[in-house]
Amino acid sequence: MGDLTSPLTHTCRRMKVAMVGPFGLRPRGTMSVRALQMARALAARGHSVSVLVPPWQNPEDAGLCWVDHGVHIENTRLPRRIPGLFHLSVSLRLARRTLAARPDVVHVFKPKAYSGLVHLLLTLLPRARRPRIVVDGDDWEGAGGWNELGGYTWAQRKLFAWQEHWGLTHADAVIVASRTLQSLTWALGVSAMRVHYVPNGIGLRAMSQTTARPTPPGAGAVVLLYTRFVEFSVPRVLEVFARVRELVPDARLSVIGEGLANEEAWLMDVAQQRGLGGLVEHAPWDPSALQDHFARASLAIYPLDDTLVNRAKCPVKLLELLSAGVPVVAEAVGQAREFVRHGETGWLVRPGDAEEFARGVALLLREPGLGERLGSRAAQDVRDRFAWDRLVLAVERAYGIPEAAE
Repeated sequence: MGDLTSPLTHTCRRMKVAMVGPFGLRPRGTMSVRALQMARALAARGHSVSVLVPPWQNPEDAGLCWVDHGVHIENTRLPRRIPGLFHLSVSLRLARRTLAARPDVVHVFKPKAYSGLVHLLLTLLPRARRPRIVVDGDDWEGAGGWNELGGYTWAQRKLFAWQEHWGLTHADAVIVASRTLQSLTWALGVSAMRVHYVPNGIGLRAMSQTTARPTPPGAGAVVLLYTRFVEFSVPRVLEVFARVRELVPDARLSVIGEGLANEEAWLMDVAQQRGLGGLVEHAPWDPSALQDHFARASLAIYPLDDTLVNRAKCPVKLLELLSAGVPVVAEAVGQAREFVRHGETGWLVRPGDAEEFARGVALLLREPGLGERLGSRAAQDVRDRFAWDRLVLAVERAYGIPEAAE
C-alpha cells in the first residue's frame, strides 16, 4: 500500500477523531478524495481516526468495516426504509456509532443531510460530555450553491440551507476548502479564529504514482477535458474547442468523465451537430486509466462558469491534472486562482471569454516546450503547497492542537 508516514509524525498530542459523512465513500468525492485523504494524513501523525459513513446510495456496503492506512472505516447498518422513519433512524445510528468511538473530536463533513443531523443530535448532550465538533465545508450548499444543482425538493432545499447556516455557526471550529467559503462563513458571523482554510490536497501515495508524460509520436494535439460536467455549459466548451480548431487544425478533444444527468451524451450530440463529431472522443471515468489519459494529452482545459458554486468549490480534478504535470489552461474562477500561478504553473484566462480561452490553448499547443515547463513546475508546486502531509497541520489547529515545531 505504500508508506504514507510524514516526516512530521508523532510531533503532536495524539487524539481520537471520528469523521462523519453524509453518504458513503464510493458515490461522491467528498469522503473519498477529501475525508479519507485527510484521515490517512492524521493517522500517519499518530492520531486514531475512524471514518463513519451511511451508505444509503450503495447499501451493499452497509455493515462493512475495514482498515485503510491506519484509518478505521465503518459503513453503518441501514434500517428498513419505512417512510418518515428511515432518515431519523439512520441519523440516530450514525450518532450512536460516533459516540461509541469515544472521540476527542467529531469532524462533520458537510453541514447537511445525515452528517448535519448528527451534529444537531450531539449538541443535545451536556457540554461537559460533548466532544469538540468541527464542521467541514467543501461546497456552498444553500441558495446559489448545490441547492440549485442537486435536483432537491423544495423541502430539502429549505432544510439544507438551514442546516448549513446552523451548522457553520454552531461548531467549535469550521474547516473550509476554498477562500470563497472562508468569506461566506465569516459573513455568517463566525469569528476568523474559528475558521480554518484547508483546501483539497494530494496524498503522498498518489504523488508517488505520477509518471512522466511524453506525448506518443503521431498523437496530434490532444486537448483533455477531465470533468463531471457541473462546472460549465456544454455548448460553451464546444465553442471554445471550435475556435481552437481554427487556430490549430489538428487539435482533438478527449473527454473523460460522466455528468449527473448524462451530459456526456449531450456533448457528443452537440459536437456531431457542429461538425466536430469525429474530433471529439469520450471515455468514462476509470481511475486505473487516468495516467494513460494524462500522458496522451498535450494539455488540459478547465472551464469554469463564474458562479457561486464554482467560486466556492475546491476542484480536485484540477489539482490532479496539475500534480500529474499536465499543462493546464483554466478560467480564473475561485480556487483555480489559488491552484494555478499564471504563466508559472499554468495558464489562466478570463471567465466567459471563448476567444481568449482558445488563444491560450493554441499558444501552449504551438509551444509545447512552454507547456511542459508549466506542467513540470505545477507538479512541484502542488507537492510544495498542497500535499496532505502539510495541509494536515491546519486540520490539527482546527482540532485545538497547537502547531508543533518541525
